[in-house]
Amino acid sequence: MYKQSCFALFLLISPTLFAQDIGERTFDFTDATRNRPVITEVWYPTTDTLQKDDKAFSPFVRRYTVRNGKLPPGPLPLLLLSHGTGGGRLTLQWLAQSLVQNGFIVAAVDHWGNTYDHKIAIEFLKPWERPLDISFALTELLKDNELRKVIDPQRIGAIGFSYGGYTVLALAGAIADYPVMIHYYKTIGHKELELPEFPGLAKYLDDSALLAAMKQVPPLKDSRIKAFFAISPGTGPGFVKKQQFAAISGPVFITGSQSDSIAPVKTNAGNYHRLISGSRYYEFPGKVGHYVMLDEAVEDLREKLPTYFSDDPSVSRHQVHLQVDSLAEQFFKSNLK
Repeated sequence: MYKQSCFALFLLISPTLFAQDIGERTFDFTDATRNRPVITEVWYPTTDTLQKDDKAFSPFVRRYTVRNGKLPPGPLPLLLLSHGTGGGRLTLQWLAQSLVQNGFIVAAVDHWGNTYDHKIAIEFLKPWERPLDISFALTELLKDNELRKVIDPQRIGAIGFSYGGYTVLALAGAIADYPVMIHYYKTIGHKELELPEFPGLAKYLDDSALLAAMKQVPPLKDSRIKAFFAISPGTGPGFVKKQQFAAISGPVFITGSQSDSIAPVKTNAGNYHRLISGSRYYEFPGKVGHYVMLDEAVEDLREKLPTYFSDDPSVSRHQVHLQVDSLAEQFFKSNLK
């Protein structure tokens, strides 16, 4: 079975199907002020070619990348990518790689304590840490001796999925009402906090340290970022007034999925669109659910983790990805000129 999966994977990512290869680098940043690691993955166009060691097996359908390949001449626009709850910087590789193929540099972070391989319950309930991670990573990337020469600081965008979708909107200037959000999750919205990634989160909502931290959240808007694309954003119940979005000045695009049971469109994507003046919105119809936005997986992983990697028979994850790719590409090319 593994041999079959690997062969299918090779067909999908064979470099002969593409005109240009993708370089990839990993940066082990640490935000000393928050005592918080911010591991950051960067993908970019490269003229270097794949080496034997670059062709490592992955359980996800992706292109092979040139590890530490030569950087492009630049300057190119930069897109900052935020993963969903319990995900990781590599769980949206399909999106990162497609955007690189369309002329962008893409940087994705691991949100500490909120990744698939490092789960800390209280970190699932601190939404403000995520935009701070993105802003810190951006600062470090712009300071890097090599990358700062190829990134156009006037053309920076942000894109994120689920909790990462909220992250993007917070960077745009959205201000959550934490007491309202907690009340919702403790009452009529309690089922929305029963996440497959970390069941039982509701019992931490009364944590005294968490409640104290919520009263000291710094401004999260990052004016260096000019355009914002939120895919199936979560944390929507913390937003009930248009005034909470008054600080947003850049263009916003939001997508939702009609059959999303994790971040229902009524209280999340649709709610954001209703409250954010001038935002654009697209909703996937039918049986398209929440986890369709994750990487496509090889057969073995689909069988092991069907919740995350298998979809309704009427849904093609690949086709949904292609549509998101197209929407995001057009949005950023139009707004990061």
